[in-house]
Amino acid sequence: MRRAPLLLLLAATPLLPIAAQEPAAEVSTVGRIGVVFDGYYFGSPFAFTNVVQWTVPLTLAQRVGRRLTVDLSSAFARASGATTSGTLEVSGFTDTDVRASWATVSGHLIISVVATLPTGRKAVSDSTLPLLSALATELLAFTTPTFGSGGGATGGFATAFRLGERWAGGVAASFRWHASYTPIAGSGQLEPGGEGRMRLGVEGPFGRGGYFRGAAVYTASGADTLRGGSRSITGDRILVYSSVGFPAGSSNLALYAYDMYRLRPRAYNTTNRNAVQVPRGNVFAVGARLERTLTPALSLAPNLEFRSELAGLDTSTAGLVLLGWLVRPGVDLRYHASGQVALLVQGQAAFGRLADNGSSVSLVGPRAVVLVEWSR
Repeated sequence: MRRAPLLLLLAATPLLPIAAQEPAAEVSTVGRIGVVFDGYYFGSPFAFTNVVQWTVPLTLAQRVGRRLTVDLSSAFARASGATTSGTLEVSGFTDTDVRASWATVSGHLIISVVATLPTGRKAVSDSTLPLLSALATELLAFTTPTFGSGGGATGGFATAFRLGERWAGGVAASFRWHASYTPIAGSGQLEPGGEGRMRLGVEGPFGRGGYFRGAAVYTASGADTLRGGSRSITGDRILVYSSVGFPAGSSNLALYAYDMYRLRPRAYNTTNRNAVQVPRGNVFAVGARLERTLTPALSLAPNLEFRSELAGLDTSTAGLVLLGWLVRPGVDLRYHASGQVALLVQGQAAFGRLADNGSSVSLVGPRAVVLVEWSR
């Protein structure tokens, strides 16, 4: 039974390939550093001509003994957005996550604790808010959607169990506490609400060489409170993810899909009756990846993804409207320079449309990633 991969899938928040991950059983240390470029260029008459971001991620994972793993992840990022009235810019380090994961003696349970250190930018100028809003758009999926917060802490667990002879199931839960901070220079202090998360997962082989993985994640957040009493409430979120992989000749083909739905905020009491309500939303993606080993040291993986985002105009609107869609073809190249060093190069280009005041504008979004991974 593939218990360990399922435990790691459940214990971790959905991560990009550049994020810190636990070292494989045969290595004790894994480090990654590189450069990521995200760019989007919009048609007229959109508010931005382009939004560009450079990120330098750094991750390090260290196995301590047989059961404890400690990892660290941080980044430096610089973003700019060109408008008809000038260029908006923001740059700096992000917050730093330090995570400790401990596997129990039985191997059926992983307990993890994450400390988010406030090394990023706590406060930004209000003039940069349009740029930060663009970076946080889920459809565009920028590598660094936020630059900092007041820090926080997360605790959670993941456990797996056998389902029949070859399949496995798992359950995980976590809670995140956010420290207060001042997000906009000269404004009041923000007290973010806590966030609870529950995950269910299943995986196992099927057919002739196929393998299935699926997970459902339910997230509930408390109200965010600004000094002065104003509050903002976000509805619960449900995310469903699934992937299937199987051999395709001399290659391996993987198909995946995920759907994240943000519900209408729950019923209000007297305290929350006048709170700002975040409208409902939906982000959907489906993709494919074909990985082929060219030589013992070199592998190539062309890939394709379609992504769309819907949102309610306000909390009283029954339907959702399309905010945008994009198609992103790309290719990944992985080269093992030695037994300890690997180079990952990714190139992608997104093409799509983005809603704009009752109409829509075109977008083109190149993305490039160069990462060096070292392990021992």
